[in-house]
Amino acid sequence: MLAHFKELLGPLGTVSARAMFGGHGIYVDALFIAIVIDDQLYLKVDALTEPEFARAGGSPFVHAGKSQPVQMSYWLPPEDALESPHAMRPWAQLAIAAARRKPEKKARKK
Repeated sequence: MLAHFKELLGPLGTVSARAMFGGHGIYVDALFIAIVIDDQLYLKVDALTEPEFARAGGSPFVHAGKSQPVQMSYWLPPEDALESPHAMRPWAQLAIAAARRKPEKKARKK
């Protein structure tokens, strides 16, 4: 499945994957835009793009936190987006835009 997801995102730039979270992080041109968990592709969302994914019937990635479930800022795209790079393009572009808007983490003080 990972190879298929990389193929879907390939037209948008250089796609790479890194093992993390018991799955993989997906990068397009070194920008972290998605995660793959249990053979499911979850794309990055933010306050501007999350409503689009919700309207399309997507759902967020939720993991078990220490005391309660934690919803992450990654959502499933519509099923038909998984059929071709052309169908994935608008959803991946939303993820790229959300990732670009994410503020940089500040360095921790020692």
